[in-house]
Amino acid sequence: MPWKIGTKQTTKAVEQGLAARVFVARDADPRLTGKIVELCRKAEIEVVWVDRMADLGKRCGIDVGAASAAWIPDGP
Repeated sequence: MPWKIGTKQTTKAVEQGLAARVFVARDADPRLTGKIVELCRKAEIEVVWVDRMADLGKRCGIDVGAASAAWIPDGP
């Protein structure tokens, strides 16, 4: 799955209309994730909550935690 990982990249993907689904870690700082969640709500993009940043990082194939990640579907 193509991912945009991290707060800045996830925000950018949502703003550009590329994200099909956004994953957010529950243990991430709400000051980092609040804007993303609000952007997703306005853009009607599904937010999937993951318990831990470490779990989200693993899900995305990286060895460190991630506060958020956007799933970008393959083209048509």
